Amino acid sequence: MKIPKRLQPLLEDGLIDDVLYQLMSGKEATVYVVKSQGEIRCAKIYKEAMKRSFKKAAQYQEGRKVRNSRRARAMEKGSNFGRKQQEDAWQNAEVDALFTLSKAGVRVPKPYGCYDGVLLMELVTYDDGDVAPRLNDVSMSAEQALEDHAQVMHYVMLMLCAGIVHGDLSEFNVLVDDYGPVIIDLPQAVDAAANNNAFSMLQRDVRNMTDYYGEFAPELKQTHYAEEMWALFEAGELTANSELTGQFEFDDSDADVDTVLEEIKAAFAEEQARLERIRDANSDQ
Repeated sequence: MKIPKRLQPLLEDGLIDDVLYQLMSGKEATVYVVKSQGEIRCAKIYKEAMKRSFKKAAQYQEGRKVRNSRRARAMEKGSNFGRKQQEDAWQNAEVDALFTLSKAGVRVPKPYGCYDGVLLMELVTYDDGDVAPRLNDVSMSAEQALEDHAQVMHYVMLMLCAGIVHGDLSEFNVLVDDYGPVIIDLPQAVDAAANNNAFSMLQRDVRNMTDYYGEFAPELKQTHYAEEMWALFEAGELTANSELTGQFEFDDSDADVDTVLEEIKAAFAEEQARLERIRDANSDQ
């Protein structure tokens, strides 16, 4: 096939040996299957900021630390240099999150490095070599849904223990191989302790996953894992060995009508975004 321009430097530097085919193209990136170091891997080419459509990106970047003060000032001013640094930070966030989460015990694709806006990482496949599908393309029994949901909730908990909230977790950002769910797409991952939106993002992540698995096991829709995790996290009691129940006792004494209305609006907006993701996924096929 014709070698994409963004992959040409990696070929010339010997980081990849050949480009086999395009796996998918979405709003944030295009992914190619490549041969690298004698293995079949994938190369994720991030789209330029002006071509991306990730909504409310500023919410996700809140709390991200930039060690170099010159870079930090440039990012704040929005200069050309600053925008380049901001773009690099966005891309490197996924690499950093992949390494951190893999070490924490979360199943994610193994990263090999990010080179000029191209992330080289493991291609998740079945044992027979076929590419693993996204969760939204998978049907399952109620028993399997309960088992996989519990596994994903455990991964979300391990992520929170590592100080990370995915921020865009849904059935479109989970792959399923012979051994269960694999979490993908983390450029928007947020710092749980430094981002004021972390809890609401955690709630949304958990709700997305629970709603999907709940289509196969309806009893899951009565669980409240996000609130349970966050309460333990805030109390400094959440550990990798915490046993979650999905049960949480809400305090109704401080009910706030405005807050409830805002939550209803947020849920409606999220449903519209979910439907948009489904349309986008169907158009990619």
